[in-house]
Amino acid sequence: MENVPALYATAWAVLPPLVAIVLALVTKEVYSSLFLGIVTGGVLYAGASFTGVLEHVLMNGIIASLTDSYNVGILIFLVILGILVAMLNLSGGSKAFGKWALRKVRTRVAAGAATVILGMLIFVDDYFNCLTVGSVMKPVTDNFKISRAKLAYIIDSTAAPVCIIAPISSWAAAVSGFVEGQNGISIFIRSIPYNFYALFSLVMMFALIFMKFDFGKMVEYERNAIENDDLFTVKPANDDASATTETGNENGKIIDLIFPVLVLIIACVVGMIYTGGFFEGESIINAFANSDASVGLSMGSLVALIITVIYYMFRRTVTFQQCMTCVPEGLKQMISPILILTFAWSLKAMTDSLGLAEFVKGVVANLGGSAMAFIPAILFLIACALAFSSGTSWGTFGILIPIGLAITESRPDMMIPIMAACMAGAVYGDHASPISDTTIMSSAGAGCDHLSHVTTQLPYATLVAGVSFVSFIIAGFVNTPIIPLIVGFALLIGILFFIRKRPSSYIIPENVNFNEAAANQ
Repeated sequence: MENVPALYATAWAVLPPLVAIVLALVTKEVYSSLFLGIVTGGVLYAGASFTGVLEHVLMNGIIASLTDSYNVGILIFLVILGILVAMLNLSGGSKAFGKWALRKVRTRVAAGAATVILGMLIFVDDYFNCLTVGSVMKPVTDNFKISRAKLAYIIDSTAAPVCIIAPISSWAAAVSGFVEGQNGISIFIRSIPYNFYALFSLVMMFALIFMKFDFGKMVEYERNAIENDDLFTVKPANDDASATTETGNENGKIIDLIFPVLVLIIACVVGMIYTGGFFEGESIINAFANSDASVGLSMGSLVALIITVIYYMFRRTVTFQQCMTCVPEGLKQMISPILILTFAWSLKAMTDSLGLAEFVKGVVANLGGSAMAFIPAILFLIACALAFSSGTSWGTFGILIPIGLAITESRPDMMIPIMAACMAGAVYGDHASPISDTTIMSSAGAGCDHLSHVTTQLPYATLVAGVSFVSFIIAGFVNTPIIPLIVGFALLIGILFFIRKRPSSYIIPENVNFNEAAANQ
């Protein structure tokens, strides 16, 4: 019989992620902070037994995470993407795209907007979004002195927030899987206008880009990039992988970048619908709803890798031997995010073994009655806290969506706002948490120090969450998303105009010279 610790489903279950998050923010060192959070979970689970703690941390935490088939599929996907990025750089495709962009993308505003739009177009999966947008847009944003921290923020804000409002995505599939007894995809689509956090995150990005200013910790990084030509401020751990652009083939063409990326997108989409039974007669919507993102993305990326090698050999851009040198190079680039991901998954295993989900269920089980109008806002805050502390949005879906459905049995008219609140809060936690896999991969995709990304984007994400909270309060009293959307939009823009006038904000200079060092590589 499985051991149930004495502290199971109590407030102590929150302590391991809390230790990891606080230590990471204080020490600025993520590896030891995550590990100490894992050890804290082991101690709370096994007590004073040294061997019990060691066994729980290793067997039920780290080893279990690395032998989980879903996790392994994501790691394979990451490694293959790292190899593909190395090949794109070696072929000269990234360099050619950067030079083309210098001719076509003429302003810093256009460079930022183009990055956002590309991120919105890659809505199939957040993992794929993070690394693809980063590898494609780094040459462009580097040329216009957009700091890597700002790039990581844009990538992160067009990963989970875009996927959670895209009906054809792995996130739609995940949400529909947690809605039992009803049409999950239908509920997902109806909840899109109520997903205030995701919608306001997109508004926030475009507002910052077109209003040409930054605030909070981001000021230091953007000022350093513009005035001192320092894109990093804090160098990432895998510094070699974060060079502005690789020295690629001088004969490389833009097609050497675009073709592999298109093949990767198509192959990953086909891989996902294949795992969902599309080729066995399922509709494309149901295929996405039933897909296995881990298997589909790893299959699609492997097919794309093979096609890319053949393409480069046919083009004589990169030899087969050079392609093979990209294999260890790609793995090397992904070691840092893989290590952080492994620790993050292990930390989640610790909180699961301590009954964090059961604790949250106990907290919200009795919500209802006269406070029903406030339940969307309350569940939004709970989802924010749960996803931030656990680093998982999908896990938060699994905990809160069934609870939300149970709450709405007596008030079916409140179902959509409540479902949207659970999803929106989970996305904020996924967006802002330093132990979230999407946050980790956004740092990797941008070539940015992980804690620099976390600390610079946290004020932005939290501002959007605060505005969303107000909108969810309003949504509990009205039967339409239009009014809370209008109020939230006006509130967000008004706050940004107010912050822009503060002396602590940083107004981007009108004429920012190109980053000549990046342009000439």
